[in-house]
Formats: sequence, structure tokens, C-alpha cells
Amino acid sequence: MKGKKWLPPVITVIIWLGMFYWQLPALNFHSNDFWAFLVMALGVGIVINLWSIVERLLHREDMQGEELRLKRLKRLLLIPAAFALFYGIGTLLSSPIIRSKAYYELLNVETGDFKEDVKEVDYTQIPILDRDSSERLAEREMGSMVDMVSQYEVSTAYNTQINYRTKPVRVIPLQYGDVIKWITNRGRGIPAYIRIDMTTQDVELVKLEEGMKYSPAEHFGRKIQRYLRFRYPTAMFRGYNFEIDDNGTPYWICPIEQKTIGLFGGTDIKAVVLVNAITGEDIYYDVSEVPQWIDEVYDAELLIEQYDYYGTLKNGFLNSVLGQRDCLQTTEGYNYIALEDDVWVYTGVTSVTGDQSNVGFVLMNQRTKQTKYYLISGAKEISAMSSAEGQVQHLGYKATFPLLLNIDGEPTYFLALKDGAGLVKKYAMVNIQKYQIVATGDSVAECEKTYVDLMRGSGIDTVSTEQTKTAAGSIAFIKDIVSDGNTFYYVMLEGKEDLFEIEAKNHLNILQKQIGDEITLEYISDSQKEVCQVINVK
Repeated sequence: MKGKKWLPPVITVIIWLGMFYWQLPALNFHSNDFWAFLVMALGVGIVINLWSIVERLLHREDMQGEELRLKRLKRLLLIPAAFALFYGIGTLLSSPIIRSKAYYELLNVETGDFKEDVKEVDYTQIPILDRDSSERLAEREMGSMVDMVSQYEVSTAYNTQINYRTKPVRVIPLQYGDVIKWITNRGRGIPAYIRIDMTTQDVELVKLEEGMKYSPAEHFGRKIQRYLRFRYPTAMFRGYNFEIDDNGTPYWICPIEQKTIGLFGGTDIKAVVLVNAITGEDIYYDVSEVPQWIDEVYDAELLIEQYDYYGTLKNGFLNSVLGQRDCLQTTEGYNYIALEDDVWVYTGVTSVTGDQSNVGFVLMNQRTKQTKYYLISGAKEISAMSSAEGQVQHLGYKATFPLLLNIDGEPTYFLALKDGAGLVKKYAMVNIQKYQIVATGDSVAECEKTYVDLMRGSGIDTVSTEQTKTAAGSIAFIKDIVSDGNTFYYVMLEGKEDLFEIEAKNHLNILQKQIGDEITLEYISDSQKEVCQVINVK
């Protein structure tokens, strides 16, 4: 028996190595996963070596009396007690209770100018699909691929919104159908990913010349989590985001987090590891050196968490719990907006006391963490969703979480209205400050036109002097069209190619005009629209 005393320690080490290979904790004292691993490893070690420990501490021949035995046993129990004490003190010293100022300073918030920062709406850039709808479209596209659907499926856990060649798109990788299909296909890898244009709802299965060999769907050394762990054993990776570069090459974007407050608090991002999904080549970037084409370094949940600290801890922790003076928090959801080739997280800001309206909203850059606050009060997103659904309650459509748009200088909620199958059927626009102004339409352009008319009818001046132009000349063409019970005149002038739209009820003098008559038109100049909208006729 004495010759086999080496067996329990050897078994313990083998099991510890297996636990590490499976759980892949960061070897970092700032990682909660590391501490959980230590506790589990210690427990496993005690169980396997229990008899040896008892024999050594309680049955040694040189031990004298019960008192010495108890003393040795107490020393053994000090080990887990020391772990618990160290972890508890570390948690306390890292908490907002005593480090509220440090949590407040995690995020630098600027005051933004809405009309300057959020340019007026470009219909070719409005993402009309949310995550759920894009997944449904991806699965439908996959179902039509007879040569792949039996071996692969859509990996909906990795669905990333990015800007691809200035267009908002979602990219979703494929994964193996099961372990057997992994075994039979691992040699060629994952042969494609899905790219969805969020403005047109076009879905494309992008086939690769060489398959992706590194992904969360792999096993053993090619599994992306394990592949990176053995290259960066101390790195605390915060997710694995799937993106493509401007050439369509697939990559895994892997942010590395750090704890900036005490042992466990103040989560932030310090670096990013970029992994080529096909070749496995990895590049380490400091967070300030991340390439422009990468869109998601800071995930939405982290940005919102940091803003909530900023909004609630301005006057200390006690004030955030008791008086709550000047305490703000983000609203129930968020969405994304594309600005200047970056993806920004949008969410509303409201009082912690449970007001039913927003006091403003924030935009947070997912690549740089730049954050801008806009002091524009109005309806909460949930209220806007209810207002939009009320317009189509007879159809039973459900609204997506709003997207923030600038329409004729007015901050506006834009929502897609989906049927029971998750397909987009209509669109809605709700004025943030006057949320009783709600417009719907079968197309974005139709919805916008109705919305602008409603704003003008409510006394909102939607025209800026920069947009307004004047055209004068003889009428070369004039045609009236009735749409939704309203009469519109379309006019062209001699020597001009522009087509002018005039709503008859607002400009009755157009009824007296004929071809050849002289006319002066004041109109809105907007290169994104096919017609010029007339605001005055002389």
C-alpha cells in the first residue's frame, strides 16, 4: 500500500489539467473564473487525497495526544478560510460602495449637438432589421442551400452588426450540425458565412475559397476559446465577435478586459486580439490602435453598465441609494446607429425615480468608447413602441426597439413593425418630443412623407434655411395625381430637369396654373430624394 502513495497526487494533477483544458480560466487573480477554478480544484484535491490527509495529520506515530491532532486539523481548515477572506476583502475594496468616484470616472461623457452629430436621414443607410429578424432570414436562406443544410446550420450566437463598405450589415457564421458532421467536415472547415444587408433585407451566403478552421464550433485545439487561451494564458477575454474586413475575410474580434478598480471592479477593455478565422493568424492590438474597420470592441452591455455608473454615482454611493439627487440611468433597451463608418450604441436616459419619459439620450462608440449625451427630453422607447403598435393594432404587428434618426432636424424614433412570423411589414416614425405624432407606411419613404406632413400640421418647422432653394421659370409640364385622398401636382420648368411636388391643399394657387405660365417655387433641396418638395408657390 505504501508503494502506491504517489497515485492520489498523480490522479489529482491529471484531473486538474483536464479541468483547465475544459474550463479554460484566465490565469489571472483579477478573474472571477480563476477563483472559481481554484475553489473547485481545491475541493477535488481534498476529496481524492482525503485518506492520505487524514492518515498524515491524525494517525502519525509521533503525534502526542488529541490536542495536537486538533491543532493540525485547524491548520488545514485555515486554507479555505484564507481563500474566502482574501476574496471577500478583494470584492469589498472593488465595490462602488467605497470606490464610487472611480466608477463614476470610468466613462468620459461629452455633450453633443444632435443636428450636427446625427446627420439627416439617408434611406440607403437605415437598418430596418433587428437581430431576431436577421436570424430568421439567415435560417431561411440556409434552408434553401441543399448542398449545405444537411451538414451546417446558422450560428445565431454570433450575429454582429457592422459597417461593411459604408453599409450597415449583419454577419453570421455557420457551424457544424453536430459532432459527427464536425468529424466528416473538419478537414475543409466551415465553408461560408451569411451577410445580410440591413437596409434592403437582401441575404447572401458568402462561400469561401478556403473554409474557416477556427471558431467556437470547433473542438480541441482549433476551438477559438482554447486556441487563444494557450496563446494568452493570463488574458481575460470578453467574448468572441465575428466580423469581416472590407475584402470579406472573416475574423474573430476578441477584446481583452481588465479590472481597473481593486481586484474585481471597474471592468474596461485594454486590448483586442484579431484572429483570422481561416488561417488562425492572430494579432494583438492595444485598444488605442485597433484598425478602423473593426466595429465592436466595447460591447453594448459594458458601455451601458459604465454609463449607469456615471449617471448614478456622480454624488457618491449613498446618494445613489438614498437621496438620488441628479441620478440618471439608461432605459430598458438599446439599438445601434451607423455614424462615420463606426457603430454607435443608442439608448435613452431617464431618472432613477421611474419617470415615464426620457431626459435625454446617449450615443456610445463601440470601437473607441467615445460617449455623447444629448439633452433632448421626450417619450421613452417603450412608449413610442406602444404608440406605433396602436396605429396597426388591427393587424397585430409588433414594433422593434426604436432606432434614432434625424428627420428634417427633428429627433425621431424609427421602428419596424413585424408580423407574427417576424417579417417586417410596415414602418413607423414617432416624434421623440411630441410622441402623439406617429406616422406609418409600407415603405420608409412613404412613412417619412406622412411623418413630415404630420409635423407641419402640428406647427413644427421642419425646414432649415440651408435646405431651402428657389426656382423660377415657365411651366413645361404639369400633372395632378391623387394619393390617399390628397391631390399632388408634379411640375417641371423650362430648361430644368428637376421634378417638383406640390400638395394642392397647401397651395391652392397651383390650380390656376397651366403649361407656359410663369411660376416661382420655393422648395426643399435634398439630393437623396427623387422629387423636390415645394413649400411655397408664387
